[in-house]
Amino acid sequence: MSDNPRMTAPSPDAELMALIDRIGRRDEAALRQLYDRTAPRLMGLAMRVVRQREWAEDVLQEAFLTVWRVAGDYRATLSPPLAWLGLIVRSRALDLLRRRTADRAQLTQEFDELMADTLESDAPNPADTADASEQAWALHQCLSQLERRQREVVSLAYLREMSHGELAEQLKLPLGTVKTWIRRGLEKLRLCMGRFA
Repeated sequence: MSDNPRMTAPSPDAELMALIDRIGRRDEAALRQLYDRTAPRLMGLAMRVVRQREWAEDVLQEAFLTVWRVAGDYRATLSPPLAWLGLIVRSRALDLLRRRTADRAQLTQEFDELMADTLESDAPNPADTADASEQAWALHQCLSQLERRQREVVSLAYLREMSHGELAEQLKLPLGTVKTWIRRGLEKLRLCMGRFA
C-alpha cells in the first residue's frame, strides 16, 4: 500500500465516513452499504457481549436504527468510524442485557412476594415445619388449579428464573400473552393461597 492515500483507492475509514455522512443526509442506500460492509464484524462484537445469536441480531438491528438516527452527529475527528459503530453496538448490547436482567428481577420479586405472603416466618421450628409442609401442599394444590400452559409459564419464570422475553421465545408465544399469563397466574395463586391461610 502506498504512503500517499490520494494516489490509491480511498481508505476503508474514508469510505465508511462517506457512508455515515450520506446516512446523516437520510440516504437509505448508504445505510444498506454500511450494513453490508460492517455487519459481520459488528455481529461478532454483539455476540461477545450478549452470547446468544438471536439477541446479537436484535442488538445489530437496534444499533443500525441508532446509526440512522444519529449519523448526522458523527464527527470523524472524535472517533474512527468502526470504533464509533462498535461503541453503538456495545451500548445497545448492554441495554439489552440490562432489560433482560430487569425483567428477570421483576418476575423473581413478584413470585418472592407471593411466597413471602404465604410463608411469613423463616425461623424453622416443628410447628413452622408442619406449616411449611401444609403451605407446600397448598401451593401444589393451587398450582394444579391453573391451566397447564399458565402453570408452565409461572413455574418456568420462577424456578428457572427466565425473563418474560426468554419465556416467550422458548414457548413460541407472544410476549404480551406470556406477561398476561404470569400476571393472572400469580393473582390466582395469591387468591388460592389466601384461602388456605
